Amino acid sequence: MEWAKVLVVEDDEDMRQLLDDELRVAGYTVVTASSGPEALEVVRSTGADAVVTDLIMPGMQGTELLGELRRHDPHLPVVIMTAFGTIESAVEAMKGGAFHYLTKPFRMEQLVDTLEQALRECELREALRSSTSGGRAGPLGLIAESPGMRKILDLVSRAAIVDTPVLIQGESGTGKELAARALHAEGPRRERPFIAVNCSAIPETLLESQLFGHRRGTFTDAKEDRRGLFQEAEGGTLFLDEIGDMPMALQGKLLRVLQEREVHPLGAPAPVRVDVRVVAATHRDLEALCAEERFRMDLYYRLNVIPIPIPPLRERPDDLVPLVAHFLDKHGRRVGRSECTVSLEAMERFRSHGWPGNVRELENVIERALVLGHDDIVGVDDLPDVFRARPAGPSGAEGVRMLADVERDQIAKALRAVRGNKAAAARLLGLDRKTLYRKLDLYGIRDL
Repeated sequence: MEWAKVLVVEDDEDMRQLLDDELRVAGYTVVTASSGPEALEVVRSTGADAVVTDLIMPGMQGTELLGELRRHDPHLPVVIMTAFGTIESAVEAMKGGAFHYLTKPFRMEQLVDTLEQALRECELREALRSSTSGGRAGPLGLIAESPGMRKILDLVSRAAIVDTPVLIQGESGTGKELAARALHAEGPRRERPFIAVNCSAIPETLLESQLFGHRRGTFTDAKEDRRGLFQEAEGGTLFLDEIGDMPMALQGKLLRVLQEREVHPLGAPAPVRVDVRVVAATHRDLEALCAEERFRMDLYYRLNVIPIPIPPLRERPDDLVPLVAHFLDKHGRRVGRSECTVSLEAMERFRSHGWPGNVRELENVIERALVLGHDDIVGVDDLPDVFRARPAGPSGAEGVRMLADVERDQIAKALRAVRGNKAAAARLLGLDRKTLYRKLDLYGIRDL
């Protein structure tokens, strides 16, 4: 990552100079130290974005330096350089918090790739942290970092102060009810009831009674007078979710309520005045339903005075990180994993996912990972199968294999040859172990 500041700690002057030169060519700002105490002084005085340190040094060993650096900054990525004979010590250092280790001699590309990975993970962690502490969240936690959602949030704020009907449209899981609750919470009716009813979940024979109320004896089960939801929401807001599924027979009665501001309970001799703001929502295309004569055109125009279209999650990628941070914080505190973050690879899977269930699906994925996971980082293994499966390649000519299939087979063959020893397999394949682990995760290869 260009212009990141890397501290190189190496007691051998020639090696130190080589690393300095090569990392500068790669675009990094480099500072060097010849010992652990000197490195600590650099970090404490001027800071660093990442540290590359030798493991075996006179005086303070690399593991001791790692411990001091972790106490100073638990999130500072430290890459350990080690000779083959001290790999066991390097592995222990990784258990102590090192980001990765490289076995000497190594290719400079390996070090640059490792640093880039470490810095990108730090960048992601910081983005998640800043989103949790100071992200642009609107009323009731509506996340609005993307330009499209910022416009929606502004529209919600302006529509909240008036009583004009609002129609919220969007796919399932986009947060339509949350937007409706925000309209209520930001408006002058906030101290009065907010009542939500799903028009598709109540049978037609009951929905009219639920909405408008009834008198005792009107029908078989009407054993007492009952106020409808319009009356229960007096002075507040009635949220009619999935309005597109409302039976045609009730649409005319709803239109009359909106126009006359009165309801007529079943069996009542006269209508009753109501003071209620109506907010409706649907995932359906109401104009198309009107064209098919399945929804009243006059009701559509009456509801659609202020349309609020909630975009699907796939069209608001800028909101993904703050949404992940929000759900990590929300559910992490509840299940005792408030310090949990997300790995870079898991976030990359999130970015490439289509999110058919939108924000609701994302919340479910994060909650599941927090409940079932163990580490402080949500990784790909903590995600549902759809995120771990290899992406299907395009169909091609018969007999032609995808490059990924060849690579997977070679990795599996190497693992079998060394009886599952991942460190030995990485050396056999010419990969560093972190890269091998990423590929094992990518291809869903378990212990062989």
